[in-house]
Amino acid sequence: MTKENKKKLLSEESLRHNEYYGMQDVFDKLYAQSKNGEVFEDLMPKILSRENILLAYRNIKANTGSKTEGTDGLTIGDIGRLPPDEVVTKVRFIVEGSKHGYRPKSVRRKEIPKPYDPTKTRPLGIPCIWDRLIQQCVKQIMEPICEAKFSSNSYGFRPNHSVENAIARSYQLLQIANLHYVIEFDIKGFFDNVDHSKLIRQIWAMGIHDKHLIYVLRKMLAAPIKLENGVQIVPDKGTPQGGIISPLLANIVLNELDHWIESQWQYSPLCTRCSRPNNGYRTAKKTGLKEMFIVRYADDFRIFCRTKKAAERTKIAVTQWLAERLKLEVSQEKTRIVNVKRHYSNFLGFKMKVHPKGEKQVVMSYIADKNLLHKRRKLVEQAKHIAKPRKSYGEAGEIQLYNSMVTGMQNYYQIATHVNLDCSKLNRAVMVVLTNRLSTRRGNRLSRSGRKLTDFERKRYGKSKMLRYVAGTNEPIYPIGYTQHKNPLFRKREWNIYTPEGREGLHDNLRINVPLMLALMRQPLYNRSAEYADNRISHFSAQWGRCAVTGQEFTNASEIHCHHILPRSQGGDDSYENLVLVSESVHRLIHATQKDTIAKYLRILNLDKEQLKKLNKFREKAELFPVT
Repeated sequence: MTKENKKKLLSEESLRHNEYYGMQDVFDKLYAQSKNGEVFEDLMPKILSRENILLAYRNIKANTGSKTEGTDGLTIGDIGRLPPDEVVTKVRFIVEGSKHGYRPKSVRRKEIPKPYDPTKTRPLGIPCIWDRLIQQCVKQIMEPICEAKFSSNSYGFRPNHSVENAIARSYQLLQIANLHYVIEFDIKGFFDNVDHSKLIRQIWAMGIHDKHLIYVLRKMLAAPIKLENGVQIVPDKGTPQGGIISPLLANIVLNELDHWIESQWQYSPLCTRCSRPNNGYRTAKKTGLKEMFIVRYADDFRIFCRTKKAAERTKIAVTQWLAERLKLEVSQEKTRIVNVKRHYSNFLGFKMKVHPKGEKQVVMSYIADKNLLHKRRKLVEQAKHIAKPRKSYGEAGEIQLYNSMVTGMQNYYQIATHVNLDCSKLNRAVMVVLTNRLSTRRGNRLSRSGRKLTDFERKRYGKSKMLRYVAGTNEPIYPIGYTQHKNPLFRKREWNIYTPEGREGLHDNLRINVPLMLALMRQPLYNRSAEYADNRISHFSAQWGRCAVTGQEFTNASEIHCHHILPRSQGGDDSYENLVLVSESVHRLIHATQKDTIAKYLRILNLDKEQLKKLNKFREKAELFPVT
């Protein structure tokens, strides 16, 4: 292996999947064509291509939601057990094989508690797994086309856009641009009230003119919903929360809002015509234009204004525009104008205001009150489980679950300027529970020493005096109180996953024999499962296209054998952990039992001690004697 190959690759998981199935060039081309204003009248062949369908399977199989049953009782595991070509054939038949055309099965409606108010619920729609797979196929082809048209002020459910980017932009508008009047908008039941006809017209306006695809989308939107009481209804508006394609459709709906708000000031000819911002401001002010900037994350958006009068006029204008153009109603009770010099404005789980520092107004932000209360409740509850473990987890498992909650919270909220104060409160609440409940007659089980920290743990918590271990397990309990502020990162304008230049710094191309990997992917597998086929490609990449025993680079697909570490005859499955790629000769030697066969392949391979050691590990798992 070369030094270049040994260097860790920058990798975006979704992009790596695209490469495994040879779809990145397809997506790049769609993006470029959309950027140039071209229309698309023949997208279904791309959507129903073998590569796109198998890529869709790969993209959804790791999601926890893919293991949730729809109304037909099936999960992604049922699809994964089928041969790849059977999966492809079935998807094509569902979409276009029936004489009635595509007819999605009913969506299972489930009421789930709202995270910040368990007494209230929100509806979640769970499509059947085959319909989810079809939605993923459609999303993969539509997304690059739509991304070329989306606003830079939209941050939710888009590749390489994040909450952190949205908060960074909000800080900039508050602190640098001094826009201190924030309008907090709330659309009543957005996902339940999207107008289907309007959405289809917006999709058409984006250049998607494939009538077969439009028909499929209409059927997805009108899929019957089976309520928890067994009653079935057919929706005439809305997109089901829980559908894979719903976030993309939501961005399509509100993209028109983004561009309308931008046209009022940000990209108004009067403002952009002037080289000096102050001149542009004065010129635009005389015309009566309202100064406004939007930051949107899905259906949650904030508009920033300079004056109270401008904010009041903007609130009225946007409310009317949403009602007239998108047929969406704004909640007057929850929509409000906030002067951030005096009060906190809430956005995406943060509360922020500005305070004077010298001659400037500087942002001060915390975890939002309801979020802090919710996180406190969750952490305290999990701390109790550490003291009294559930049988299915055990004490070490409960600690690991708690630690994952802590790192998730820290990663999300560390961009709040005063996150350390909020997390100190959380730490006190948790430590009271742990100290009281882990105390014994011989003393407290909380200790300052335990097992050696991992590299991640040492880097993040090694300097903390708050770190504690649970005696008996020696597992560390990550200190939620040791949370340090990090400045939120802006999204770089040059980042773009649909151009080679835009991927630089985000993602490195595979440094392996890609044509051979694609040949392996396209190889007929007959009765092998889709899970087996997909994991085989993953191993080709993970092993740098080399045999796991000899380290020699594969040169053609026919010599690549996929070995089951625990044989299927002994209960082994097609999971990633149970597979490894080896050359044909090595595979034969792993399973050989006759002395002359073993001698033959030992002579051909001429293995050294280290290679023999690897080989015999595989033979041991197969309950075969070692060879020398």
